[in-house]
Amino acid sequence: MQIHRLPVLSDNYVFLLHDSETNTAAVVDPAVAGPVLEKLEALGAKLTAIFNTHHHSDHVGGNRKLLKAFPAAVVYGGAEDQGRIPGQQHYLNEGDRVEFGDRQAQIFFIPGHTRGHIAYYFAPASDGEPGELFCGDTIFAGGCGRLFEGTPAQMVESIGKLRQLPDNTRVWCAHEYTLSNLKFAVTVEPANQDLRTRFTQVQAARQRDEATVPSLLGLEKQTNPFLRWDQPTVMAAMEQGDAVRSFGKLRGKKDLF
Repeated sequence: MQIHRLPVLSDNYVFLLHDSETNTAAVVDPAVAGPVLEKLEALGAKLTAIFNTHHHSDHVGGNRKLLKAFPAAVVYGGAEDQGRIPGQQHYLNEGDRVEFGDRQAQIFFIPGHTRGHIAYYFAPASDGEPGELFCGDTIFAGGCGRLFEGTPAQMVESIGKLRQLPDNTRVWCAHEYTLSNLKFAVTVEPANQDLRTRFTQVQAARQRDEATVPSLLGLEKQTNPFLRWDQPTVMAAMEQGDAVRSFGKLRGKKDLF
């Protein structure tokens, strides 16, 4: 399975999955249809599936146009998003599985950013290869999504599920927010040398207009305060003895940063 990262809008990414054996494709969170259709034409591939993580327009805005071009394509989304995702035909819950090509993805129900948010995790195809996590706006490189429809407790539980995946999991998050996220992160853990090194590397990458997605989950565990909410350094910075309250205060500070 090849993954093509398509930059769209001001800072979104759409991910096109391509199975070269069958020359079929699936798309994750198509904010707009144009670049997806162009890539499909370049590959000569047929779109068979749309995998939506949540209902926000910058993740589902291209659904209808893609379905017009490929009416047999199947639209997947969370069960809690019923009625909110254009063209949705499959309503997914925690533990469900979806197939693309010869790969299978496990579904995680991860409310917090929205009440119906899900993630798709493709386990490694063979030993030594990375898993592929499509987590929408729940985990960002260096950050996490705003709590529009959920609570800190929900987001802690949701990120906690994803945090348990292997360190070499590639994190395909849907926005290029990494530099601004790390600017905030270093204010939380200024003594975290792994974080400072990453911040310097990302600054240089963005000056070269290079993408910082995908990230690696192991790197997020080392440097992303929103995956480190229960670490003593983060809890001390938030002046909280309770992990959930620590996360809530952390997210509140980022909202105002």
